[in-house]
Amino acid sequence: MGYFYFIAGINHFLTPDFYIPLIPPFFSNPSLINLLSGIAEVLLGLGILYFPTRSRAAWGIVFMLIAFIPAHWYFIQINTCIDGGLCVPAWIGWVRLILIQPLLIFWAYWVAKHPKIYV
Repeated sequence: MGYFYFIAGINHFLTPDFYIPLIPPFFSNPSLINLLSGIAEVLLGLGILYFPTRSRAAWGIVFMLIAFIPAHWYFIQINTCIDGGLCVPAWIGWVRLILIQPLLIFWAYWVAKHPKIYV
């Protein structure tokens, strides 16, 4: 889990043009939101790898994933297609929102409750 979020966070810095269009327009300063999201993912991913901070980092991931729900909903609203960028069938956006996001939240919740188990 830690490596997954660490790499995802780094990707926010390497390919911001992928993430910025996914940020709903009612949020101001999408570049700053992308930067903060990347920093949060990197720090929380590293926190998961260190036993003393694992539980708190996992709770941070739970709340971060909940905060990302508007972006997933927005992606569905724009028909899962960004001009000049990502374009997928609509069902993929729904699967991401209804199935994958809750599974990721549950995984982080499970780690928060069982921080001594190696993840």
